[in-house]
Amino acid sequence: MANDSKPASIGLTLIKFIDAGYFLAIAIWVAIHVPVSPRYVIGMAIAAAGFVLWMWARQQLGKSFTVTAQARALVTTGLYSKIRNPIYFFGGVAFLGVFIAWGNLYVLGAFLILYFGMQGFRARKESAILEQAFGDEYRRYKAQTWF
Repeated sequence: MANDSKPASIGLTLIKFIDAGYFLAIAIWVAIHVPVSPRYVIGMAIAAAGFVLWMWARQQLGKSFTVTAQARALVTTGLYSKIRNPIYFFGGVAFLGVFIAWGNLYVLGAFLILYFGMQGFRARKESAILEQAFGDEYRRYKAQTWF
């Protein structure tokens, strides 16, 4: 009997990193098409720092990382000891840096509204699920962390 779980697992792993793929595609486009200037250098530096911290947060979350909100474990160490949603926060910083480098104020404005609105909604939904699953432990953690 063939084991079909491995291809499904690979597919789920790819889905988990689709946002990073979008980020890298946009960052590469900006790197190719936008002339180097002080704004470009500052934006790309912000993007690089944000991307590294974003991926580090993903690594720290480990097997608890899911595409949909689930309460697998309460991660409270590393970046998660200070920020409840470092993946959302640093992903936003990375994208923000790229859009600063690009210099397109319309895209930057739309991004700020859409990304942080969407991630705020997701964070509230995850918070409710974690509070239901972990109760007082989550409430104590929430009181000690920044968003």
